[in-house]
Amino acid sequence: MSFNNVIEQYNWDLVRDSIYSKTIEDVEKALAAEHRSLEDFKALISPAAEPFLEKMAKESRALTLKRFGNTVQMFAPLYLSNECQNICTYCGFSLHNKIVRTTLTDAQIIKECEAVKALGFDHILLVTGEANKTVGVDYLLNAIKVVRPYFSNISLEVQPLEQDEYELLINEGLYAVLVYQETYHKEEYRTHHTKGKKSNYDYRIDTPDRLGKAGVHKIGLGVLIGLEDWRTDSFFNALHLNYLEKNYWQTRYSVSFPRLRPAEGLLEPKSVMSDKQLVQLICAYRLFNENVELSISTRENARFRNNIFKMGITSMSAGSKTNPGGYAVFPEKESLEQFEIDDKRSPKEVAAMIKEQGYESVWKDWDKVFNL
Repeated sequence: MSFNNVIEQYNWDLVRDSIYSKTIEDVEKALAAEHRSLEDFKALISPAAEPFLEKMAKESRALTLKRFGNTVQMFAPLYLSNECQNICTYCGFSLHNKIVRTTLTDAQIIKECEAVKALGFDHILLVTGEANKTVGVDYLLNAIKVVRPYFSNISLEVQPLEQDEYELLINEGLYAVLVYQETYHKEEYRTHHTKGKKSNYDYRIDTPDRLGKAGVHKIGLGVLIGLEDWRTDSFFNALHLNYLEKNYWQTRYSVSFPRLRPAEGLLEPKSVMSDKQLVQLICAYRLFNENVELSISTRENARFRNNIFKMGITSMSAGSKTNPGGYAVFPEKESLEQFEIDDKRSPKEVAAMIKEQGYESVWKDWDKVFNL
């Protein structure tokens, strides 16, 4: 039994119709519920919930303060490689894009670590393209060994791996893995992933199951907002979260909200989400699950990030570079980046903004702060 067996019991069009048919009465019922169901989540992300946004935001903030306090976790991505064997319509690293490819050596990784550490971070997210021969398990094992002396928490966002491979990385010090399905619409998924291992929808969707069985401390989920109807995709992501929490209850979970950003060869979004709708989605997740960590990246602009973290967000990246070596080795080579960031403020500036609003920046992960 895996999540793939669960999702096969659902019909995309029927789920979409169910969301869009929710009424004001359904929303009021969801808001009044003590424990919210997946049907309540549908109501909270539906168009019918838009007039209730202020009420949702108020409760979302209260629940977040209750569970996480007035703190915001800070993290930074460290890109190790932009080499990739996949062709994906939305990614700057896609194999068909004619960009300069590079993979960091040990000496270059150390230089990047020193630069990121100097910014104040103690939680690092290691990112690569999906190129098994170049940045396979052996490379990742070595990278974790190189990085470990600099950071208390090491997370990965790389190609899906086998359970025993995850176990090797966990034993070496891996803390969390982010693996986004991109879209849960199986047919639409295939149109955006035309070549490479990532084109295997079934293998990717079962990745969190392999992670749960491997005993990873935290799993990060998310969809790439813009590939399909965001409401329907978000329901399936919530369904996935619900399934994982029931089956791998010792693991912690996070949800991220990446919207399509400009990148080399990028397609136009099929589904455009407004800022107001993103606020609605974030609040809906918090009302549905008060324990899940919610993360926002530098894809979003400074003004939006200045306000959204008080409504349910628990972690933010800052000062991000999305090209390998972007902090110190190749700071000038923006042509190597995966996508264009929007909030270009330094970590110090973001931390100052958070402090001005009465919150505290946390530079380690939650279990190092709250002994979770």
